[in-house]
Amino acid sequence: MADLANDIRLAVDSGETALGINKVIDSIKDNTAKLVIAASVNKADALQDVMHLAKISNLSVMSFEGNSLELGAICGKPFSVSVLSIIKPGNSNILNQDKETKEKK
Repeated sequence: MADLANDIRLAVDSGETALGINKVIDSIKDNTAKLVIAASVNKADALQDVMHLAKISNLSVMSFEGNSLELGAICGKPFSVSVLSIIKPGNSNILNQDKETKEKK
């Protein structure tokens, strides 16, 4: 989880991300999202639309092992973040980490 947390923070600081359900949905619809990351401790129905759109768009969805407050803190925000999308990874290796996770499965 430490590597994922570092990559998330790097992507937020040096790349381009969308935070929150509505902005993530917009980034998926605009076809700019490359990866979706959701806090694992979430209300199931809250992310239903995001997960459905990601599946239709063949986007990978990574699970962050923590709640939305922890994800918000890692993003450097003083509020909870239930889901975020990576639009441009910046200096992070988060897109490569997603590929490695898929290869292990």
